[in-house]
Amino acid sequence: MKYSEVIDLSNEEIVTRIQEEKATLVKLKFAHAVSAIENPTRISKARKDLARLNTELTQRKAKAVSESNS
Repeated sequence: MKYSEVIDLSNEEIVTRIQEEKATLVKLKFAHAVSAIENPTRISKARKDLARLNTELTQRKAKAVSESNS
């Protein structure tokens, strides 16, 4: 997922995607711990996607707080 795709999502969609990505990451880590998964770079990709989503959500919250204080 590219950051430009994250920007287009609504806050509710971002929260939903964060939950989905967390679940995916846990499943990938567990599968990799049990036996090596075919493509271990999927773990890194899932972590980066989760970070992108969290970053955008945090920025939106900070922007909303700064606008309400003005």
